[in-house]
Amino acid sequence: MIGTLQCLVLDCPDPALLARFYAGLLGGEVDRPDRRWALGPGWSTLHLDGGTVLCFQGVADHRPPEWGDPEHPQQAHLDIDVPDLDAVEPAVLALGAVRLHDAGGWRIYADPAGHPFCLVRG
Repeated sequence: MIGTLQCLVLDCPDPALLARFYAGLLGGEVDRPDRRWALGPGWSTLHLDGGTVLCFQGVADHRPPEWGDPEHPQQAHLDIDVPDLDAVEPAVLALGAVRLHDAGGWRIYADPAGHPFCLVRG
């Protein structure tokens, strides 16, 4: 095992609205303070009772996915806590990931099918 799932991030036009929607559907606490990220107009969270965290990321000019239409693909990514970005990168690459971008505390990769995911210092 290289890391632990921190959260699932969904792109959307209105993060707070989508967080409240999923709270109504799943329960949990919207925008609980958490040392791992800042809250604001472009980011909202939902902490579920089982420990899972859903995050909602505001995206300008969001195009919603349309089921079964590859022109409007699904828009989500995983954030995975790791103890040391540099130490785990060789193992991640050996599994077939491709490094896309370094954003300070986040390092963005694509899985073998091209889906993005982030490694985050835990």
